[in-house]
Amino acid sequence: MYRRAQSDELVKRLAEPRGMIQVISGPRQVGKSTLVKQVLQETAIPNMLESADGVAKENTAWIGEVWETARARMRLGRHTEYLLVIDEVHKVDNWSEAVKKEWDADTFNEVNLKVVILGSSRLLLKDGLTESLAGRYELIRMPHWSYREMHDAFGVDAEHYIFFGGYPGGAKLMGDEARWRRYIKDGIVAPAIARDILMTKTVYKPELMKQLFELGCTYSGEEISLTKLLGQLQDAGNVTTLAGYLTTLEESQLLCGLHKYANDNARRYNSVPKLYVYNTSLLSALSGMPFKKVYTAPKEWGRWVECAIGAHILNCAEEADYKVYYWRERDKEVDFVMESNRQCIAIEVKSGRRTTSAGFSEFIGRFNPKHSLVVGSGGVPVEEFLQWNLEELFND
Repeated sequence: MYRRAQSDELVKRLAEPRGMIQVISGPRQVGKSTLVKQVLQETAIPNMLESADGVAKENTAWIGEVWETARARMRLGRHTEYLLVIDEVHKVDNWSEAVKKEWDADTFNEVNLKVVILGSSRLLLKDGLTESLAGRYELIRMPHWSYREMHDAFGVDAEHYIFFGGYPGGAKLMGDEARWRRYIKDGIVAPAIARDILMTKTVYKPELMKQLFELGCTYSGEEISLTKLLGQLQDAGNVTTLAGYLTTLEESQLLCGLHKYANDNARRYNSVPKLYVYNTSLLSALSGMPFKKVYTAPKEWGRWVECAIGAHILNCAEEADYKVYYWRERDKEVDFVMESNRQCIAIEVKSGRRTTSAGFSEFIGRFNPKHSLVVGSGGVPVEEFLQWNLEELFND
């Protein structure tokens, strides 16, 4: 079975003296539970894995009971250390308070019980961690699967990755597009909205949130004002509500609205957003267009290529700790601007959709980027760029 790089990081951290709770965080269907099970099969640390799936959400005492079982097994087995893994922990009410109580008790009593927690809702985990567990945990972030991972694990070529994206569960369904599209909509999109977002955030207009997500995915790669977007939605709302919902979708690593790159923050955050999906599966499934039609239409394929490049940049951003923007002045633009520690990198995508880069020279003269890269025709091949570790661009 394929091993993601984060499994080695978890093995490394578990080998260290007990220090912090390890939290596996990432969007749905990226293999968090699979990774943990792989590590448990390999580790020499005695362990137990429990899942809150099926536990009544009001049964907060369940966490304490599981924890006490782990302590008993450690004590009676005369183990010098023990590992407790709790999956789907967010499904229990007030889970973070219960975890904090048990972890602090072990710390006080010098019980060498190491803990890993994970869940299918990135938002619910995030809220619990920031509310109660500050200073007691560290994250192992699991983004959407990269092209390299999909190629190595399933033999997916660059063209199919650009269209079908990086959900491992969909890899075997690529030959049946109707079935693949149902899997994305029913197995990923529906639970991400209904369970993760609507159960976590106070969403006064659930149908508006759903419509925003579906319409936003089809506009991936396009600049569109929230006012214009609002005019295409059936449910009544306002621009402030849409902006808040878009932020929530970004926190869920589903859809984001890039701000315009500028020297002052006011211009950045008041700009017209440019929408991008975190995984091109979402664009393809919700657009309804078949692979062959997109691939053989240069303008459409160019948009998919740009969105795949954007998804790669966005998925690397959180771990590498850089911000992502776009830049435009009148008819001149740069597709992506990555910024970290007051350094920026400009990236322009050339494809069948667009063959000119009029804004590049002006951006370089105005902002003096550390690197200015063309991806596609006449520059870095798309397939090569999709395999880069983008953090290294800031370190070279």
